[in-house]
Amino acid sequence: MALHPITRKDFIKSSAMLLASTSLASCTGMLATTQPEATEQARYIAAGNALTLKNVRLETGFEYDGEEVIGTKTGLFTIEIRDGKIKAIFPNNPKANALDAQGLLLLPAFKDMHIHLDKTFYGGPWQARRKKNRTVQDMIAYEQQVLPKMLPTSTERAEKLIELLQSHGVNFARSHVNIEPASRLDSLKNLQQALDNKKDSFDAELVAFPQHGILSSNSEQLMKEAATMGIDYIGGLDPGAVDGDMQKSMDFMVKLALDHKKGIDIHLHESGVSGLKTIEYLIDRVNENPVLKGKTFISHCFVLASLEKQKLEAVAEKLAAAEVGIISTIPIGKQMMPIPTLYKYGVDVRTGNDSIIDHWNTFGTGSILQKANLMAQLYGYSTEFELSRCLKLATHNILPLDDKGNRQWPQAGDKADLVLVDASCSAEAVSRVSPVRSLIHKGKIVYQTTTV
Repeated sequence: MALHPITRKDFIKSSAMLLASTSLASCTGMLATTQPEATEQARYIAAGNALTLKNVRLETGFEYDGEEVIGTKTGLFTIEIRDGKIKAIFPNNPKANALDAQGLLLLPAFKDMHIHLDKTFYGGPWQARRKKNRTVQDMIAYEQQVLPKMLPTSTERAEKLIELLQSHGVNFARSHVNIEPASRLDSLKNLQQALDNKKDSFDAELVAFPQHGILSSNSEQLMKEAATMGIDYIGGLDPGAVDGDMQKSMDFMVKLALDHKKGIDIHLHESGVSGLKTIEYLIDRVNENPVLKGKTFISHCFVLASLEKQKLEAVAEKLAAAEVGIISTIPIGKQMMPIPTLYKYGVDVRTGNDSIIDHWNTFGTGSILQKANLMAQLYGYSTEFELSRCLKLATHNILPLDDKGNRQWPQAGDKADLVLVDASCSAEAVSRVSPVRSLIHKGKIVYQTTTV
């Protein structure tokens, strides 16, 4: 994708309009039930969990003016779903005894790959972030006071936050969960209860996250216990700046991951020499232990935003070779991440909402499609082709059309994790952050705003 940067003035103007429209869409979605009427779904669920949709809009190819993509071709189809997978895709049969998708566009369900479901104000009284809490160390001190007070309602609020994500077409999340002396293992237990309550409509993987530092808060034993309690990744936080001993902190994380056959996903806010050394140290440990390739991630990784071009490209090449992924919330301003360069070298890039309306962050809509839109605006992706490629940030690299315009999704046998959006094509969905009308999880409708 070509890079066409926009001016700061244009970005702020368009972002303001986007946030206003997205917030409205979020409110509209949450007014609707997060579960379809039981009788409506029951009519189309037979033995083997079968579901048939008619008048489903699928992308079929690109329209060209010479070599330039100027539009996206679509058509209507009938789709049969069984046992959580797409069984067959047929030419449309408007008279079929099936749920009517009403011409809505079918896309892969969205994935939030960095969020904190265990600590949120969402679902409770409104609270903005406190002005005095500015640094990571400030926030750690504040958390030690407020986390015990949040625990009694953390299961319920996590469920509400999951419902918000579902209203924006998200059916899967990677959630970091606090492991530290203030809440001990209770945040993990409460979140696991919420996920169990939502197990039929939402999937997640968990990162044991030492929010107050592994070494600085003496959380080693708690982390070892958490590693045996159904988590998927070992987390960390600024091993140099917070723990004060990058190598010792990183070695603990790596050993714990290897001992328990887990992945690694660390928060790295550090910039400058210390941030760069952390990246390089982790790459070296992964190369020494190839079992960690494809299972190791650095969240935020702000240091990449400040590297000069030659060094950045060298680091990106090493990240790709070691299969170490970067998870970014697509920040605005001085920490604008070099996403195009990471894509250029084949780095696995993912995104998430991070904090949604909590003591870390006042903002957050729950929309991952909005993150794809922000990426498009920040890096100047505005053509039909470029916008259609940006969808991969929301779906983790699943696109309806390949770069040549051949339909590659959906196909018979694909997982039936789907969203129906009010858009004519992927490019429009990204550009307009088109509203999600229905979310299908493992072949079952788990959220809808209209009778589909």
